[in-house]
Amino acid sequence: MIPDLHGFGAALLAGTWITIQLALAALALGLVLGLLGALAKTSPYPFFRWLGGTYSTIVRGVPELLWVLLIYFGTVNMVRVLGESLGIERLALSPFAAGTIALGLCFGAYATEVFRGALLAIPKGHREAGLALGLGKRRIFWRLILPQMWRIALPGLGNLFMILMKDTALVSVIGLEEVMRTSQIAVTASKEPFTFFLVAALIYLCLTIVAMTGMYFLERRAGRGFSRSAT
Repeated sequence: MIPDLHGFGAALLAGTWITIQLALAALALGLVLGLLGALAKTSPYPFFRWLGGTYSTIVRGVPELLWVLLIYFGTVNMVRVLGESLGIERLALSPFAAGTIALGLCFGAYATEVFRGALLAIPKGHREAGLALGLGKRRIFWRLILPQMWRIALPGLGNLFMILMKDTALVSVIGLEEVMRTSQIAVTASKEPFTFFLVAALIYLCLTIVAMTGMYFLERRAGRGFSRSAT
């Protein structure tokens, strides 16, 4: 039996698309921040280790919802001043941009520890072998370290992405009309909370299944060479 969506079907599809865009944008930002954080925490320089540790500790110690609110409302004056200096009136940070920054910041903090563990799991002999072959440090990182680190970190990153996908619902509190916000609007108009919240739950479940399927194939592809060498 198909539930009556009272004309909100198209709005829910649009909200689903915004949810996907938000999750992917936050993922891209979070991967960059996580890699930089891991490199900082494994750096031989104390300042960079302190910087990486401070970032991961502070961000992980504050709930994601608070980061969404802090970034959205805390940057209002700063963005307005920037707009005035550039001659742009009423410049403001959009809910989508604020959500991307907040969720990407949180994802990056947790990804920092995943990448750090993956880096430490790579034997030092691999770096020494690269140096013995005459490779530079940058080429060793891109050709030897990063592919192995990616394979080790991928399962953990996949779990973090599942959490990120559901955390996109938090951005509804600042007015972004993703799945959760659209469902709330539909509930207010139709007075049928169970129907629309159930539909929202099914949408998140479908997105999670698609993401899990994608992660399965990514893990298979990343581990192909390793599987052959193990056998």
